Amino acid sequence: MKKITAAILLGLFIAQPALALEFNPNYIISDSEILDKSTMSLNDIKSFLSEKGGSLANRAIENYDNILKSAAEIIYDAAINNYDCDDINLSDNPTIAERKAKCVPISINPRFLLVLLQKEQSLLDEKNPKQSQLDWAAGYGCPDGGGCNPKYQGFGKQVNSASLQFYEYMANHFIYKYQAGKTYVAKNKYDALIPITEADQETLNSPEKITVTPQNKATASLYTYTPHVYNGNYNFWKLWNQYFSRIFPDGSLVRADSEPGVWLIQGGKKRPFLSQGALNSRYDPKKIITVNKADLDGYLKGDPIKFAQYSLVKSPPGDIYLLVNDAKRKIESPEAFRRLGFNPEEVDSASSQDLSYYQNGDPVTENDAYPTGVLLKDPKTGGVYFVINGAKAPLIDPIFLKTKFKNYSAIKATEEELEKYTKIEPVKFEDGYLLKSTMNPSVYVISNGVKRPIASGKVFEKLGYKWENILEVHPRVLALYGQGEIITEESLSRD
Repeated sequence: MKKITAAILLGLFIAQPALALEFNPNYIISDSEILDKSTMSLNDIKSFLSEKGGSLANRAIENYDNILKSAAEIIYDAAINNYDCDDINLSDNPTIAERKAKCVPISINPRFLLVLLQKEQSLLDEKNPKQSQLDWAAGYGCPDGGGCNPKYQGFGKQVNSASLQFYEYMANHFIYKYQAGKTYVAKNKYDALIPITEADQETLNSPEKITVTPQNKATASLYTYTPHVYNGNYNFWKLWNQYFSRIFPDGSLVRADSEPGVWLIQGGKKRPFLSQGALNSRYDPKKIITVNKADLDGYLKGDPIKFAQYSLVKSPPGDIYLLVNDAKRKIESPEAFRRLGFNPEEVDSASSQDLSYYQNGDPVTENDAYPTGVLLKDPKTGGVYFVINGAKAPLIDPIFLKTKFKNYSAIKATEEELEKYTKIEPVKFEDGYLLKSTMNPSVYVISNGVKRPIASGKVFEKLGYKWENILEVHPRVLALYGQGEIITEESLSRD
């Protein structure tokens, strides 16, 4: 197998629209995201502002101490070099060194402040902002239904105060109106949320009412700052995911960089593997990619994957099933169980909830010679078939014997036996495989049953893929798949 390098990847493709994920008003961002000050250096912030094209990229503004600094430096200092000095006795003109010595250091994600500036005043891409946009850049000190407090007027004061305020929300969330685990309601999605205990009957009976129960402190903090779902927090979520979150193709095996668990991305959700056996029996652990926890947190949790491939499980009523992929195949009778050579000691108990995650498959009967599948070799042609469920699927490339069926041994069959099975489409690789043709340098990832070209080596590496996991296959293997959307840098962000 040839070694694949970034140099052979094609890099000129037309951008395709990004995939959209569902907005969940109960969980906007994670607690770790809002407090992670390690996400951007000062140079990163400068580059980001320059990329967005607004005037902040080249603007010098007074910070909270009335010292002239670049907008990037003000944002960086507010997130990284900031201190909570409430109730601390300081000199009249305290230096950073004094604050550092006497005050409590805080931690806010600079990405969070950048999104806040865009959400409140569109300052990231505004080329000619009004003075009022700069003066109230973060919307701090400007409550609903009231005027803005001149004490906090000015870009530097706005950014610094917003940073301190969100750190305070996170540290002392229990004293604020909006808290994780409590339920709030609004008459419609554009009204302000109020505690459900304070809502009048008109609001509670409104056919357009929206109910929110923040699932974490970060989400509760965002509602404390802006108590609207769609007049504020939906916009924040959309910008956050557009700028800083990645979308992984369905079939990706991912692990957060700070957590041990492995997840399967499928149907726009993350499905957890609840056991090592469930993972190893279905997928190659070498294909697991490590991702930022923030990117993984953007996915809703899907059905768990608890049992290994070909597990035998018993339901509460006593029925026994063979689990194959995401289907459960009922063993038709005790006689079928015995004749097929299944071992009663291998049967695990499964709850009704466990089994609800699996679709109903064809029952397993006494006539199923190979209920878990087998490789049969044609004695006449030498071709190999994968036989299961009364059907035979040809292997059209030896690569399948080295990868997908590396733990199988092909059994030489008779022509009469092979004729008993219905020939179906050739065996294909499942979602998550990285393939390239022996005749073309383009690299594809199989996702939702189609081949999606990867636009460049940069995109490949940004997704966390490993070059050694690319399989080089005969062109006829790639021809089995329909063409999917190209994966570009743009398509890695959520709309």
